[in-house]
Amino acid sequence: MMFMPPSLDDLTWPVTTPRLLIRRAGPADTAPIWDRYRHLESVRWWLSGGDHDFAAFAEKYSDPTRLGGLLVIERDGEIIGDLMLRLGDVWAQFPAPEDPLRQAEIGWCLAPDAQGHGYASEAARELLRISFEDLSLHRVTAFCFTGNTPSWRLMEKLGMRREQHTLKDSVHSSGEILDSYGYALLAEEWRAQERPAPRSASKPSLHEA
Repeated sequence: MMFMPPSLDDLTWPVTTPRLLIRRAGPADTAPIWDRYRHLESVRWWLSGGDHDFAAFAEKYSDPTRLGGLLVIERDGEIIGDLMLRLGDVWAQFPAPEDPLRQAEIGWCLAPDAQGHGYASEAARELLRISFEDLSLHRVTAFCFTGNTPSWRLMEKLGMRREQHTLKDSVHSSGEILDSYGYALLAEEWRAQERPAPRSASKPSLHEA
């Protein structure tokens, strides 16, 4: 019997964090996401393949494969951002084993007026928990332009390692050729940072000696 690794379809939605609700995106979310923040030039500037009109955005996210990896972030019933989780197998030199190692690329986008409250880190940390605990992934990666300082700082805050600094590898819609950063986190690294460090034995006081 072929092994079928868990997917987002196998999980129970929505999931919640102390302040947020995260759920699967649906076709009805396309217009609210666009109207709320994705139409803004300041947001599109940092997105790969940032669309310049709603028709192009709606057509792209009508693709079940792309929509299937999109999660909506809500705060008090209002959409404030979205998350991306793109699943795939780890490259194998030989034919993949029955229980292949799985990995994912993640990403996030938050409305500008919702930034500065820690919502992005709260949502992204939950996305990592889903990746490593619910989906049993082996490795998670994230990428951004080097000029997107808030994004790569968030990656480092999440405990991700910078693995790549590629020079002039991306042609931006502005016509500029930009540099990029690539970050990654392994399952064992996630477990190590989530596990509380053992308490060190305290030295005896003079009265105890």
